[in-house]
Amino acid sequence: MKKFVFASVMALASISLVPAPTLRAQDSITIKDPAEFNAYQMASTQSDPKAKAAALESFLTAYPQSVVKKAVLDLLVDTYGGLNDDDKSLSAASRLLQTDPNNMKAIYVSVAIKKKQGGRTGDAQTLDDASALARKGLATPKPADVSDDDWKKQTSATYPVFHSALALDDIVSKKDVKAGVDEYRQELMLIPPEATKSGTGLVDTLQIAEAYAKETPPDAVNAVWFYARALAFAPDSYKPVIEKKLDYWYKKYHGAMDGLDDIKTQAAATVFPPGGAPLIKAAATPPEIAHKVVVETPDLNKLNLSDKEFILENGTKEDADKLWALLKDKVTQVPGIVIEATASVIKVAVTPDAKEAKIADFTVNLKTPLADKDIPAVGFVFGLQTKGEAELDGTYDTFTQEIPATATPAPAAPPAPATATPAQAAPPAPATATPAQAAPPAPATATPAQAAQIVLRDGFIQLEKKKVAPVHKPAAGHHKAH
Repeated sequence: MKKFVFASVMALASISLVPAPTLRAQDSITIKDPAEFNAYQMASTQSDPKAKAAALESFLTAYPQSVVKKAVLDLLVDTYGGLNDDDKSLSAASRLLQTDPNNMKAIYVSVAIKKKQGGRTGDAQTLDDASALARKGLATPKPADVSDDDWKKQTSATYPVFHSALALDDIVSKKDVKAGVDEYRQELMLIPPEATKSGTGLVDTLQIAEAYAKETPPDAVNAVWFYARALAFAPDSYKPVIEKKLDYWYKKYHGAMDGLDDIKTQAAATVFPPGGAPLIKAAATPPEIAHKVVVETPDLNKLNLSDKEFILENGTKEDADKLWALLKDKVTQVPGIVIEATASVIKVAVTPDAKEAKIADFTVNLKTPLADKDIPAVGFVFGLQTKGEAELDGTYDTFTQEIPATATPAPAAPPAPATATPAQAAPPAPATATPAQAAPPAPATATPAQAAQIVLRDGFIQLEKKKVAPVHKPAAGHHKAH
């Protein structure tokens, strides 16, 4: 399945992290060489961006050790950003970092461009570079000459992008989905709710939904919430794809589509899901489904064979025993696909899951051994003689319930650990340690490899008219069916 990702819509136009670089001869930095001063004035006052960039580059070539080198590189970052030239913007930002290693503008521009490039190509090194610079930006101390208010503006503009870059690197390069989810949450907490309705905020709202769906086990509840949030504000051309994912995960967790409209309404109104009561009711577990069928079916004998097997396999001991008491020693038809056959035993896949996995869930011990010519081939389909098909019959003898009759999940799917869930406060409020609205342990499901083993004795084949079952000489060895 192809992964669906928004194309990045983040523009790298320059943001005003610091006052626009201006320089006059009478300021604290003085250009003593008149020729250098004139060259700087000519380059910095160009009105055409391309001409300005070329003039600034020429100035740096002519005066590589100029006292205004930092200011010129800063201006180059802005100029290339205005031209939407990512490669040259990145080059200018990298040179600025060589001159001023803690320059927040240079760090920000470098992270933003490398994140975009790495996200487009999936190149791990590019994403790792963006991640390393993002961590550097988050750890950069406030410069002494920057006011608290200006520093707050700078960090408010840059920190969300840093967390976004860390998230993408965690998921794509490091394959650490959980860490990526945590970074996306930090990002979304740091931006105003309105900023999640478009641009990078909307892109990463969808990305966190994708990440929750890829956790082990998948966090269906949070995936549903953020898919619904992204759907509310996505461009019309993206809505069908997002809605398909939303519907899939909602039905997979809840078992039906009722209540989804309410989730959509809530998600459109707030960024994060509310705490407290479970957001979405989980679907009934297989034992609950089996019990419902047992108590609501007037005559269990009339259930089809697949439903009977489902109850034997998934029901509580009481429910399974109740059904087995009715089936024991009774003759039944066994329509299904032959998985293995000898002269005395035929193993058949009856349920849809067993057929798909090509695993036998019914074993029929024949009353009279078959002649070699009458042994059915692997893949032969037994049906109903009333429909003109070959029919396999047998008498219920024993069954083994392979899955314990509880709602305990399989060991391979442990409960999802709690994640940091933010309070619904104005960002950038810090996250509080609250149990996540994550999916509870996935209930044990009826997989073919865990299917109940139903054994029938006194089996016999009733051939369809004018036809016989294809002959199949069993190969050496024995294929064990579950």
